[in-house]
Amino acid sequence: MNQSALLRPDWTPATVALMVLGFVVFWPLGLAMLAYILFGDRFNTFKEAANLSVDDLVSKCRGWKTPGASPMRESGNVAFDDWRKAELARLQEEQRKLDEMRDEFSSYMRELRRAKDQEEFDRFMQDRNLNRSK
Repeated sequence: MNQSALLRPDWTPATVALMVLGFVVFWPLGLAMLAYILFGDRFNTFKEAANLSVDDLVSKCRGWKTPGASPMRESGNVAFDDWRKAELARLQEEQRKLDEMRDEFSSYMRELRRAKDQEEFDRFMQDRNLNRSK
């Protein structure tokens, strides 16, 4: 790193002026500049460590597959794979039945609301006609 740079992580007149200006304009900017002055020389090592940990995490996750993106891996045990396929098919059928029941219930509730609204409207019209005839 070039230590003759104007904005280096050190107590230079430029960094102090920017820190004060940051606190005057918007205090988080001044706080960020203070953090840069105090810990700026450690940012490169922090960045390298963060990159290494993210790379490790990505390398561990590379073998994982998302459930909907591709077919599931075979385990190598034919009996287990057959059982898993049957269970997944059963669960999908249960999900389909639940979806149908939810749709039926939704339409039933819509019909109940429509009947209630119709009853209230009829009552309103009856009251209105009674009030007009008086």
